[in-house]
Amino acid sequence: MLDITKDIQSLTTFRRRSGDFMKQLKKSKRPVVLTVKGKAAAIVQDAQAYQRLLDIAAQADIEEGIRQGLADVAHGRTRPAKEVFDEIRRKHGISR
Repeated sequence: MLDITKDIQSLTTFRRRSGDFMKQLKKSKRPVVLTVKGKAAAIVQDAQAYQRLLDIAAQADIEEGIRQGLADVAHGRTRPAKEVFDEIRRKHGISR
């Protein structure tokens, strides 16, 4: 959960107190929103938290691919593998 009193800071403040912010990031595991002229401009987070975010996104992509594949099967949008492989061989001039 974002704490607006600690997790939204100006870029200038971040530059001046970057060491303090690094300690905060490591301790809280919460990202910090950096602002420029009052508008959000960047998010800073510790490396472990970012890696976790990447892992979650990759897992979501995998699950979405599976979901789409199952939907294709359910709606008859599939072809036999032999047919697909034969088409690829013809297209690329590959003999059996």
